[in-house]
Amino acid sequence: MIDILKATAAKIDEEKDYLTELDNEIADGDHGVNMAKGFNAVVAKLDAMSGKDIGSLLKTTGMTLVSTVGGSAGPLYGTAYMKAGSVLSGKNEMDEKDLVAAMEAAIGGIQMRGKATTGEKTMLDSLCPAYDALKSGVEAGEDMKTALTKAVEAAETGVEYTKTIKATKGRASYIGDRSIGHQDPGATSALYILQVLLDNI
Repeated sequence: MIDILKATAAKIDEEKDYLTELDNEIADGDHGVNMAKGFNAVVAKLDAMSGKDIGSLLKTTGMTLVSTVGGSAGPLYGTAYMKAGSVLSGKNEMDEKDLVAAMEAAIGGIQMRGKATTGEKTMLDSLCPAYDALKSGVEAGEDMKTALTKAVEAAETGVEYTKTIKATKGRASYIGDRSIGHQDPGATSALYILQVLLDNI
């Protein structure tokens, strides 16, 4: 999990300019920079956490994101990681069912904190389809990699879907119909997190 979190930080850092470009088009243009700052702060804490359980790692990640990421992304992603960490508390290994439970808790945290649902041009438009695909795959007996591959594909489709809808939540909602045709940066950063998870299991 420490390796996955470090790889996530590297991916966000690599894509921060693109995320900022996406955010510039529909909001205040700080998503990439803020997310990179937050995950770099997470990385700074990870070496000291060697030997901690997965739940502790995720909770620390969440608390760090809340305190260092500006805008709505900090509280939303921070809550997601903290909720996932609660589900995995005390665990030193994570199986397919643990991943489903952690993702369900993370999405629940985002929905609670953001008062949002799918179809509003947010990170939920990539996370919710990904969760549905993951859960279906695991319930059908697929291993983690197979189920997560389908989840990432569903998230990619979700990101494309955000281009076709109007933002009704967050700063992007201020521009209304003009947000149609633009890809949501939050849905995109959520996709990157899932891609890194798949690449590193």
